Amino acid sequence: MKWVLNFERCKGCALCTGACPKKILVIQEERINANGYYTARCVDADACVGCALCAVMCPDCAIEITD
Repeated sequence: MKWVLNFERCKGCALCTGACPKKILVIQEERINANGYYTARCVDADACVGCALCAVMCPDCAIEITD
């Protein structure tokens, strides 16, 4: 499973970070998007189990889990 973020849609609300059972999502502080937000980032893509809880919690539909 692959965690995919729509960088420009994310507003860095961190709801996904709390929902992730593996605790592999963080709010990065390296880059801001066009709207001025620091966004979510997956720190260990290999550990992602594809549960999609992060995508369900995202109010902006910025996260997608793909095969």
